[in-house]
Amino acid sequence: MIIFDILSDGLFGAIAAIGFGAISNPPKRAFKFIALLGAIGHACRFCLMTYLHVDIASASLVSGLIIGFGSLLLGKPIYCPTTVIFIPALLPMIPGKYAYNTIFSQIMFLQNINQPDLKAKYMEMFFSNGMVTLTVIFLLAIGATLPMFIFHSRSHSLTRRAYK
Repeated sequence: MIIFDILSDGLFGAIAAIGFGAISNPPKRAFKFIALLGAIGHACRFCLMTYLHVDIASASLVSGLIIGFGSLLLGKPIYCPTTVIFIPALLPMIPGKYAYNTIFSQIMFLQNINQPDLKAKYMEMFFSNGMVTLTVIFLLAIGATLPMFIFHSRSHSLTRRAYK
C-alpha cells in the first residue's frame, strides 16, 4: 500500500507538471523529462513528509534540490535550458492550501474587523499560512537554482554545442 501511495502521488505530480509545462510552451522533447522530474520531486516530498515526518519547508528544499540537479543532468541530452525543465516540475509543489487559507483569512479578517476575538484569530491564520506559503516557495526556488550556481559552467553549456 505504501508503494501504491508513492506511485500515485508521483503520477499526479507528473500530470500536474505536464499541465504546467503545456502552458509555458516548452519543446515537445522536454515533456517526458518535465513529467519525470515532477513525479520524482513530488513523490520525494510526499515520502519525506508522510513517512519521515519532515516539515513541509525542509521537504520542499530537498525536492527542489533533486529537481534542480535532475534538470541539470537531463538538460544536456535534450539540448534545453534547465529553467524550461524545472519550473513546470516545481509548480505542482506550491502549497495551494496554505495560499488559499492566507487569502481566505485576509478576507475574513476584513469582514470581522469590528469583532476583536475573530479579528485576532484571522490575523493569526493569515500570518501562519502566509509564512508557510512564502517559506515553501522560497525554499523551492533556492533548491532548484542552487545547482545552477554550483555548476555554473555546466548550466551555461547546456544549450551550446561543443566545437570540434
